[in-house]
Amino acid sequence: MPTTRTTLRRLPDRGDHRPETVRAILDEALVAHVGFAVDGQPWVIPMTYARLDGDVYLHGSVANHLLRSLATGCQVCVTVTLLDGLVLARSAFHHSMNYRSVVIFGVAERVDDEDEKQRAFAALVERMAPGRSTAGVRLPSPAESRKTLVVRVPIDEASAKIRTGPPIDDPEDVDLPVWAGVIPLRLTPGAPLPA
Repeated sequence: MPTTRTTLRRLPDRGDHRPETVRAILDEALVAHVGFAVDGQPWVIPMTYARLDGDVYLHGSVANHLLRSLATGCQVCVTVTLLDGLVLARSAFHHSMNYRSVVIFGVAERVDDEDEKQRAFAALVERMAPGRSTAGVRLPSPAESRKTLVVRVPIDEASAKIRTGPPIDDPEDVDLPVWAGVIPLRLTPGAPLPA
């Protein structure tokens, strides 16, 4: 359900508030940009995350400025973007990108329950390499867990925005002798490098 903060004002037809759309984008993306403000100073930090049910989990060192700030209950904005293509029109004005993005607004909550932290750790490992958390990788020890701060951001106030398709050229530009179309993009893994 759209809220004042998640209602799309520009190109609202690209918006999607369905939980399944939001979850699908969150589950495919790998990097979140986490925005917050402390004493009027805004910060936006890229980091990995994991989604479990209706929450996004962030983790890092207990000395991490972002996580320490979020653990106090400050407002947060979490965004993820999947870039699907470069949209090249015949007019520079109509160049664009095909993308799928999610914006989540909320208040982060510190996770102190050890079982929940371990589930978050396993989910974070799974995000990077599906099957790895059950393939024998050692999850954090109690000492390592104490050095790690985990916060949960409920996905209660979220929206997705999606742009697909070819360029939208003005009728008078369609006959210009300039190539127009979409250059698809995707993130693909390379060959693993053993350590």
